[in-house]
Amino acid sequence: LLWQAVRGDATITIVGTMHVWDPRLDDLVGDVIPLLIEADHALFEMTAEEQGQLMQALIDDPSITTITTGPTLPEMLDDATWQALSQAASDHGIPSFMAAKMQPWFLATTLSMPACAMQAMTDGRLGLDFMLMEEAAQAGIPTGALEPWDTLLRLFDSVTLDEQIDLLRISLVAPELQNAIFVSMLDGYFDGRVAEIWEMNQFAMELMPETVSADFMAESEELLLTQRNQDWIPVIEAAAAAHDNLFVGAGAAHLPGEDGVLRLLERNGWTWHR
Repeated sequence: LLWQAVRGDATITIVGTMHVWDPRLDDLVGDVIPLLIEADHALFEMTAEEQGQLMQALIDDPSITTITTGPTLPEMLDDATWQALSQAASDHGIPSFMAAKMQPWFLATTLSMPACAMQAMTDGRLGLDFMLMEEAAQAGIPTGALEPWDTLLRLFDSVTLDEQIDLLRISLVAPELQNAIFVSMLDGYFDGRVAEIWEMNQFAMELMPETVSADFMAESEELLLTQRNQDWIPVIEAAAAAHDNLFVGAGAAHLPGEDGVLRLLERNGWTWHR
């Protein structure tokens, strides 16, 4: 989860973050803070400024997350699927009449998180990214974003309606299996077995409805990880050129693999060590 790289006189410290809260994060933060406060600049996927821009966009344009014209979800889906979605939404504290008008991708991403994790977010217990950004602010370390505030919105906008329906079907996995996947993901994260998490998700796809596309995971990896990793490299390189000691906090899934951030920077002459 924690790496450092050097190239010439420049140093990059990168930590693979977890976007949801877990009590074990407190120990990890304690390990990371000494490295963070030595940095003269820090990059995160999204800073408070980008978060504000995103929230304002959602307020200004309800159609981003809500179906404002055309058929609603009960009209798009067969009755059995809609009833299952309605129950899952209710379990997450979302009334069925609200779920019916949610954009498919938005409802799917909401339901993909177990109710307990949703409750933690509601209670203000946030993931490692937010904890580190608070520490950076307290230490007076300038921060920047790895990508524009609307990156994920543009990515989901490029997903076809059929693919969004696939996302919805995946979110209907049995609660006990969803919880097992979530626990395994967190355990793998804190054990530093990050690459295994994605492999586990691919294995779990075999337990999903047969109507889900067989290429779904490969397409998701290209869209959510590979493409973004490649876009981040120039941003990291520019920041490293301007600052001798750079800190980068990014989702742990972006680190491993031949198309991961670590390998992409290594190809640019950076030498990594743990």
